[in-house]
Amino acid sequence: MLEMTNRSSPATFVLLGFSARPSLEPILFMVVLVCYVVSILGNATIILVTRVDMRLHTPMYFFLANLSFLDISFTTSIVPQLLVNLWGPQKTISYGGCVVQFYVSHWLGATECVLLAVMSYDRYAAICKPLHYTVIMHPQLCLGLAFASWFGGLTTSMVGSTLTMLLPLCGHNHIDHFFCEMPLIMQLACVDTRLNEVEMYVASFIFVVLPLGLILVSYGHIAQAVLKIRSAEGRRRAFSTCSSHLAVVSLFYGSILFMYLQPAKSSSHEQGKFIALFYTVATPMLNPLIYTLRNRDVKNGALRRLLARAWKPSAGK
Repeated sequence: MLEMTNRSSPATFVLLGFSARPSLEPILFMVVLVCYVVSILGNATIILVTRVDMRLHTPMYFFLANLSFLDISFTTSIVPQLLVNLWGPQKTISYGGCVVQFYVSHWLGATECVLLAVMSYDRYAAICKPLHYTVIMHPQLCLGLAFASWFGGLTTSMVGSTLTMLLPLCGHNHIDHFFCEMPLIMQLACVDTRLNEVEMYVASFIFVVLPLGLILVSYGHIAQAVLKIRSAEGRRRAFSTCSSHLAVVSLFYGSILFMYLQPAKSSSHEQGKFIALFYTVATPMLNPLIYTLRNRDVKNGALRRLLARAWKPSAGK
């Protein structure tokens, strides 16, 4: 089976991307490049701040550092190849590069779904069980939940991507997208893909629908707890601890659900490329901005202390 797959698999894939609108490609190149640089710098700053500032060694910022590292990895698995294809006439990616891309992007996408649900549980424990928060979210549980997120995403990627890789493509190598995505590879297959589709639907339910349901349940309990707080200052503080995460969840799940629930038409497919561009390029850039702009612990505390620490040695020279 594997030998047949190797013979029928093309040496390269053609990523059609935005080639139907060549006038947009130079503009998209600059926009994507700026977003990518800002994303790397922003997420790296979040990781650095949560690492060096002892006051941020809490479950919330531990999971935030995981999210930032995940965003760096996810956008890096897609954007460099996208920039290459936008810059020049060549729109190709090697077979090996395509396989690595859909293994990694699938892994990280599934991991983010679970990690966002874990972060919502952390916020639920902080607001609904404040007196028991440190007991509930102890370091061993935090490490276990983070490991479960990463390992769960890796497991579903290994299963789904391997089943996809084994499909004979019979020389078909044109992908009407800007990166190698598992459903699009399945469309190139020249055999029955029902087993792959069943696996994909099951995985989507486990890693998209269930985490989203857990997030909604957590925020339902959080909303009830916030409404019971009598003081306006207490409600404001409780809301501020959740607003950043809720904004990130809305961006991530909103773009994914909007893309996958739209009708399967040609115009919708073109629109889907720009939505995919949003959650692969813009969302990883916006996440650290949301957390730094809306979180006083990071914006007014940790960042200022980090800048002051970096400024003192240079000021004394």
